[in-house]
Amino acid sequence: MTVFDVDRYLERIGCAGETGVDIATLRKLHKKHLMAIPYNGATQDFRDGVHLVDLDEDATFDTSIVQGRGGTCFQLNRLFARLLRELGYDVTVLAASTAEGREASGLDVEHMFIRVALDGEDWLVDVGYPGPSYIEPLQVSDAVQRQYGCQYRLVERGSRIALQRRGRITRWSVVYTFTTQPRQWSDWQDMEDFLVREITADAGPPDSQKILCGRTLEDGQVVLKGRRHLTVRDGREEIRTITGDDEHDQLVSQLLSGELR
Repeated sequence: MTVFDVDRYLERIGCAGETGVDIATLRKLHKKHLMAIPYNGATQDFRDGVHLVDLDEDATFDTSIVQGRGGTCFQLNRLFARLLRELGYDVTVLAASTAEGREASGLDVEHMFIRVALDGEDWLVDVGYPGPSYIEPLQVSDAVQRQYGCQYRLVERGSRIALQRRGRITRWSVVYTFTTQPRQWSDWQDMEDFLVREITADAGPPDSQKILCGRTLEDGQVVLKGRRHLTVRDGREEIRTITGDDEHDQLVSQLLSGELR
């Protein structure tokens, strides 16, 4: 097993030697990570249990990064937070809630992502979301920000902040809501318990409707959620339903391997 190694990490995501602590480097690390390592909720192995709190970072680094198998926010953003810290970035772990996740789990501490303080500015960093979402870090500000044909904004909703996104011809929609409260790994214990219950209750064969994976492209993202296939390129979205099992299996394989056509 390969132990966590900064140089090997940087090389794996196509950023060998990129050790600067500045926004240009952070943008490159963020985008390259998303392009190199997929969001993989399709082939998670829970035979040894669910470990969100006491995660073996060396073992996860080996499978998720070195082998390129990817993972979910709990693996990818945790590893990326460690990488950034070891490079010298000021990192805070945050928790967010998606509408679907909140409905399923009843928890606000659901999605795991990162805030980076850099040169007097705060930036949202997230390499563990299937998409569609931001490809480069988002500045914490009131301004509408544009990336690759899409727009993003942060809107206050009571005690929470909503991250909103829209494409070239789509309306504003919420990616997730969050607070700026710093988090510890132990804050995800309730989420770990929820997943244990879900897995225990679901002892049937694999269900393609529960597949969730995604990969970032140079100018957009591809997401497969169940049978729903979403492609965003330069802000233009295309959605279709995958009906054939063979095509579905092939698309999952292509997303995870990076061999998208």
